[in-house]
Amino acid sequence: MLELLSKLNPNGWDEMFSSKGVRSSYRQVLQTLQGLNQESLESKQKQASDFFMNQGITFTVYGDDNQGIERIFPFDIIPRIITQKDWIEVEEGIKQRLKALNLFLEDIYNEQHIVKEGIIPASLIASCPHYIQEVHGIKIPHDIHVHIAGIDLIRGAKGEFYVLEDNLRCPSGVSYMLENREITKRIFPKMLTSNNVSMVGNYPMILHNILVSLSPRGVSNPNVVLLTPGIYNSAYYEHTFLARQMGIPLVEGRDLVVNNSKVYMKTTSGLQQVDVIYRRLDDEYLDPLVFKPDSALGVPGLISSYKQGNVAIVNAVGNGVADDKAVYVYVPDMIKYYLNEEPILKNVPTYQMENIEERELVFANMENMVIKETNQSGGYGMIMGNKATEQEFKKAKIAILENPRNFIAQPIIQLSTVPCLIDGELKLRHVDLRPYALYGPNGVEIVPGGLTRVALKEGSLVVNSSQGGGSKDTWIVK
Repeated sequence: MLELLSKLNPNGWDEMFSSKGVRSSYRQVLQTLQGLNQESLESKQKQASDFFMNQGITFTVYGDDNQGIERIFPFDIIPRIITQKDWIEVEEGIKQRLKALNLFLEDIYNEQHIVKEGIIPASLIASCPHYIQEVHGIKIPHDIHVHIAGIDLIRGAKGEFYVLEDNLRCPSGVSYMLENREITKRIFPKMLTSNNVSMVGNYPMILHNILVSLSPRGVSNPNVVLLTPGIYNSAYYEHTFLARQMGIPLVEGRDLVVNNSKVYMKTTSGLQQVDVIYRRLDDEYLDPLVFKPDSALGVPGLISSYKQGNVAIVNAVGNGVADDKAVYVYVPDMIKYYLNEEPILKNVPTYQMENIEERELVFANMENMVIKETNQSGGYGMIMGNKATEQEFKKAKIAILENPRNFIAQPIIQLSTVPCLIDGELKLRHVDLRPYALYGPNGVEIVPGGLTRVALKEGSLVVNSSQGGGSKDTWIVK
């Protein structure tokens, strides 16, 4: 083990090593790892892989032919550790950001003060494909639009946290966070307790309590369901996992029906009224009478019931306007405008392609930039300038000039690294972090941990599972 560690030479911020040696938060973990030979390490890695295989912990990758390939989610056994001191900054920063984003959504679907006062351009909102006019003016429970958020963070060269993007529609990955902890309990049971690691397992209970609190009916046991697109969705494992953990029915659109502007679930004992829908279905598929008329995934009449306050939908319809990558640029301004505070967590510097000067700057330095489509996710629609060919640059420039609103650019930031067990050897790989925030009537609660995603390919900065990434258990240590 010592021989493996001696080969590591971090270039930039590393979560385990500093210029002075091993960070104090990792010393106990390192002692445990040093007591294991390579055969033991590989055995634990195999045990983890077998657990994921037997549990069916999978995700689906879609290729150019739109054919899905189901894969076991890659997991690395060496944890990513964040100190309590650093976590407090993350926690407070996310709470601040989520409150401002929620106030923005409430404002933008009602009075639009932030637009009228010139803080955000009206054209930016009007051109956003995820701004849903059909829900303008809808009164939602407690004025909370974002009940579940996954805020992606990265660490810069000095260890400082930046917000990379906000996921406010149907953020995924929390099941992997919970299963990562479960397998760590099995392979390193003593290491968890000796390091005083914060608990993440109460996430389903917190979420369930929030969902129940949103019921429009004053009943003691409201009917809450999880709406999934079905077995072919890339996150279907997570849908089944969360429904099971919360003890609520997992339903598809065909299991629900709207009658007299109320939503009902079909059961063997007849129709049961549904009070709250935790949807894992994008806006445009929710109701064929309002959005895509040819979609068979949604529920005809659902939006009418939603407008009349007969059913709560979580997250609220129309949140995509707040996690549009072009709107992301204005989140620090939202924090100052709505909260009268300075942002605790900084944005990554971002260039808007509609701005001619910024566009010319990006075109002159494309090899140092990440080009992103403003409404893509999962690592799709992205060009890493340090890996791109001249042909790709040329193609990107044409696309940007044709529709500059659809693109942003950011300088390439060398994400922090963590040692990973790769092919029996310890190697440094880049990581990001997706903490999960839950926003209910009593405020924002953030589970102390999150999903650390790992770019398993050597030198890669793309951590998305759809692009070959994996994950680690994330420890918040006191």
